Amino acid sequence: MKLNLTLSNKTYQVLYDQAVSIAIPLDFTGPQPNHFNAPLASSQAVEAAGFIGDTRRGGSCNVEQLKLNPHCNGTHTECIGHILDERVSVTNTLKACFIPTVVISLTPKKADQCPDRYQPPLDNSDYIIDQTSLADRLVGIPDEQLAALVIRTLPNSLEKQTRVYGHNDQPPFFSIDAMAYLLKRQVQHLLVDFPSVDKMYDEGKLTCHHLFWQVPEGKHVANSLSHFYDTISELVFVPDEVVDGFYLLNLQLPAFISDAAPSRPILIPLESVGE
Repeated sequence: MKLNLTLSNKTYQVLYDQAVSIAIPLDFTGPQPNHFNAPLASSQAVEAAGFIGDTRRGGSCNVEQLKLNPHCNGTHTECIGHILDERVSVTNTLKACFIPTVVISLTPKKADQCPDRYQPPLDNSDYIIDQTSLADRLVGIPDEQLAALVIRTLPNSLEKQTRVYGHNDQPPFFSIDAMAYLLKRQVQHLLVDFPSVDKMYDEGKLTCHHLFWQVPEGKHVANSLSHFYDTISELVFVPDEVVDGFYLLNLQLPAFISDAAPSRPILIPLESVGE
């Protein structure tokens, strides 16, 4: 089977046989990434009325109860419901099956090395995704291809897959200027390999979440300008063999009625035809 598609008057072949997941496998009994000192994801055999859901303990089959916090225990996708009083579920907001996507790699900058802003004000020790770095890597890329953006931060250590983020290991985050630039470029689905697009300890402002979904800062009510169908995916891991460039994204989610859910983003490479 051969699939082609056209974007911005250019034709690409869809290399579906080279698709790759950028989800971090969540090991319920082993090392796993963690954010905000949340309880680790865990599993436990179900036991009820003489039934044991563990064949190693004499049970007839394995039946496990899983406990996890989607926001803190691994790769997840969240929707506007993350910051609203109204209970909006990610299952009901993600509509597209295949999303034109760009993968880029960049090194976060120290806050004192660029003019970008944030709220609350940046500390000199903060590392941010800045506007200039984004613009440099996205120059010449049509907005039509940029429905989704995947950001791989450098260096790209395998340790990201089990990293525990806390007071002594704060991850990078977006500046206001960088997020405003992505809105200007009409990015609808943003995927990053760190725990949050906002600073870990930000006085609860979630400035860039509010900006991305166009919900007024400090408010928890959407309006006619809010971006109900846009998503943020955090704690992905982009292997080194995935080169920067054009892809289709298949953002796979369980049917959870929740503002966030564990996710399995699949990248499908696109190869230009006739060049």
